Amino acid sequence: MATIRDVAQAAGVSVATVSRVLNGTARVADHTRARVEHVVAKLEYWPHGAAQSLNTSRTNTLGVLLPDLHGQFFSEVIRGVDQGAREQGFQILVSSSHADVNTLMAGARAMVGRVDGLIVMAPDQATTASMAPLARRFPVILLNPHHPVDGCGTISVANFEGAVDIVSHLITSGHRAIGIITGPAGNMDAEERLRGYRHTLRDAGIEPDPAFEFAGDFSEGSGFLVGTNIARLRSRPTAVFATNDGMATGLMSALREQGIEVPRDIAVVGFDDIPIAQFLNPGLTTVHVDAFALGKHAVQMLLGTLREATPTSPRHETLPVTLILRQSSRGKSKMTPGSTPGSRAVSSAALPGGGIPS
Repeated sequence: MATIRDVAQAAGVSVATVSRVLNGTARVADHTRARVEHVVAKLEYWPHGAAQSLNTSRTNTLGVLLPDLHGQFFSEVIRGVDQGAREQGFQILVSSSHADVNTLMAGARAMVGRVDGLIVMAPDQATTASMAPLARRFPVILLNPHHPVDGCGTISVANFEGAVDIVSHLITSGHRAIGIITGPAGNMDAEERLRGYRHTLRDAGIEPDPAFEFAGDFSEGSGFLVGTNIARLRSRPTAVFATNDGMATGLMSALREQGIEVPRDIAVVGFDDIPIAQFLNPGLTTVHVDAFALGKHAVQMLLGTLREATPTSPRHETLPVTLILRQSSRGKSKMTPGSTPGSRAVSSAALPGGGIPS
């Protein structure tokens, strides 16, 4: 294998010049840069990342820790992070915490010295509470944290506003008996969506019915189980708000198996607008969360922190959401005038102070 000294000798320059060309740490004459890059390609020289990081105090790598790597929402977040990183000449290391604090910290410890900063999705209370020690080691951006953490930048999804929009849509469509499938206990996304659901019902003079609040865990299986149980009820809700699209998908499948037609018998709505939502039959009314933009903007925020000569207070931003009307919510009355199956951007959550530009 060629070494940096081999490259320097073949190009007729010093080792320091080769290093400057590879790292982009100083200006090098164009003809010299071209000669070095030609020799690097010819000799198939691969720089040693660990050695480079010792010289530059940078790895040009970002760490990503997510609760899970399965599912369309997480894959879109990773895709956004990857594109944002590559556009700036960075690579990413990705790991899953499986919503377990010990696994999360083990993954973070494994990344010390390998990454310049971390992007962490920490929507549950225990995970968020563990973030403070990480922020003392390198810059950390938290996605949907349960609460603010000193030293960490944050990006939150407008969960409450999105829930208000979609439950308001059901009420406007004529529904009064509206159920909900909640998410995991202690999860910030789930808590805010449940809070928006209850707030909107009460604001319309409808007292939330505990019998119509069904426990879920954001998985398709939990949605399917709820659907099976709803089919056995003597008094059913006329509409159900599944607090993510995975549970909405499972719910619709179970109702279909039980001979309950969506939306004729029960309207179903979701949250996230994962890619498959528009291809379900019927198409799923949901709240669009731009997971790709969430991941990409997290990179921009993290790199902005890394490039600050003098550290400033961490930034805190909100990702706006949009209500998407499709056929699954046409239960009690016709869709909103002017909307069509598959229509997008019917209404947007109003966010104080704005949000992340799309």
